[in-house]
Amino acid sequence: MAATHPASGPRRQRVAVYGLCEDSEDRVLLVRAAPYLTVAGQWFLPGGGLDHGEDPASGLRREFSEETGLEVDVGDLRGVLSDVFELPDGADLHTIRIIYDIRSFSGALRDEVDGSSDVARWVPIQEAWELPLRPYVRRALSELR
Repeated sequence: MAATHPASGPRRQRVAVYGLCEDSEDRVLLVRAAPYLTVAGQWFLPGGGLDHGEDPASGLRREFSEETGLEVDVGDLRGVLSDVFELPDGADLHTIRIIYDIRSFSGALRDEVDGSSDVARWVPIQEAWELPLRPYVRRALSELR
């Protein structure tokens, strides 16, 4: 997807990986952005940016553990989403979001402490639409489920 406005600042690119994790009660696992972020209070799929040279499945397992306390078995690729938007500093950020299915999970769900999220919750799919979801999460839930 091309930017809808001319670049007013530097261009940045970010590759991130996320997991679509659902349980037997038709709930999806979501995390809420921490108060210090510009998107505070908005809800994301668990996941995040890949480190240089990091395998996407390994990065997803790391991010899930950090944000939710859960250990996950990464399944099939659900899809790749791409978006471009302007950051508060004027930079254009192009984010490539790799979305995987989560086959199974174990452990006790817990909130992240001092991280990019502050709450991890199982949310019934129908109730998720009422939350302030990031646009990519809306797309993932509607196009990739």
